[in-house]
Amino acid sequence: MAKVSYTCCKCGAAHTKWAGQCDSCQAWNTLADQGPLSAGPGKTLGSKRGRSIILTDLATIEEPPPRTKAGVAELDRVLGGGLVKASALLVGGDPGIGKSTLLLQAAARFARNGLKVIYISGEEATAQVRMRAQRLGLTDSPLILAAETNLRDILTTLDEEKPDLVIIDSIQTMWADHIEAAPGSVSQVRSSAHELTSYAKRKGVSVIMVGHVTKDGQIAGPRIVEHMVDTVLYFEGERNHQFRLLRAVKNRFGPADEIGVFEMTGKGLVEVKNPSALFLSERGDPTPGSAVFAGIEGTRPVLCEFQALVAPSPHGQPRRSVVGWDGQRLAMILAVLEARCGLPFTGLDVYLNVAGGMRVTEPAADLAVAAALVSAREDVALPKEAVIFGEISLSGALRPVSQLESRLKEAQKLGFSQALVPAAKKIEDIAGITVQTVTDLASFVDELFGSG
Repeated sequence: MAKVSYTCCKCGAAHTKWAGQCDSCQAWNTLADQGPLSAGPGKTLGSKRGRSIILTDLATIEEPPPRTKAGVAELDRVLGGGLVKASALLVGGDPGIGKSTLLLQAAARFARNGLKVIYISGEEATAQVRMRAQRLGLTDSPLILAAETNLRDILTTLDEEKPDLVIIDSIQTMWADHIEAAPGSVSQVRSSAHELTSYAKRKGVSVIMVGHVTKDGQIAGPRIVEHMVDTVLYFEGERNHQFRLLRAVKNRFGPADEIGVFEMTGKGLVEVKNPSALFLSERGDPTPGSAVFAGIEGTRPVLCEFQALVAPSPHGQPRRSVVGWDGQRLAMILAVLEARCGLPFTGLDVYLNVAGGMRVTEPAADLAVAAALVSAREDVALPKEAVIFGEISLSGALRPVSQLESRLKEAQKLGFSQALVPAAKKIEDIAGITVQTVTDLASFVDELFGSG
């Protein structure tokens, strides 16, 4: 009887028998049946010789890979300047967030720019895709559609058609007939991704694969799929907001953590050329708990608003609710405010939100968060014309942040006249904005709000 192996859906570790917890990553209920093992212990390559591979050195000069622009500035920015030939991309996002809409619009743009594009849907019939294209006004695009899940048939068709770009929606629906497992299983997803990535490299075709995500926000399936591909993009956004962010978390041909901002409208996704103005567009008169943060997303400066609410808790255990930021970092900021500034939040519910559905990850937001929290606690509004950024250490000291001038220039461009930042060795003078430096959190709080 053939042995059956089990693979962890989270880390990809192989197990000879099923267990409730993965021995490698300690995750629970993540082991899935992989089917019979193809080779047991002791199997080797044998004595058959292979071919010699081509060796090169670091001094060899090669032309950069050719790129094709989609004509959508936000998408081209995230891709690092355009779509690279023979590259494999993975796009993930929550259900209904707009992944298929984004890729259908991108496919139509690439097709209009002269590429032969094939869009293969494993989730919808071609009639459904065509209806979406009609709603988006894309019916005049020379885009080729297909609805299929059999990987062997898909690769055979692609060999005959010789496209420039292939979009697979989605990788979890693909089925390789040589794998004894259901579509969407770990082994099927891994095998399908491997075959499509190999096809992209072998034939010089760009392949974009859509991936489902888990409830934790990670792309479903084995993590090795993200290692196979050249670029991993996440399409993010809140359901009740019209804004969508396309974020690069891995890119072998461009900067990682670059973002593109889109607005979901009745006619599809529209690129937002000035995200800072968009995220601050609904900001009214100064109110307690509001602070504007000048951040960096990838290579671009982006301004957004942190909103905090502090209220007496009716419960024995006060609530700490965070949307758009790291909850663990919020706990750290609250502890530093209490230990270094004498501002306890015991018995108080704390709510923190990043306006507009933005998600902030960089530590430079610490000072803006602290300012919003103290402003809400003391019921004192911050100056409307001020932007705040800086990293807070556990000692209460403030650390300088990178790309200071870019942040200040973006703030000045949007009409802000004051910036509260950590002290740095050299700060460039920028006309129209006054830079006020602070060395530690206690002096920052005392200067803005008094002794508290």
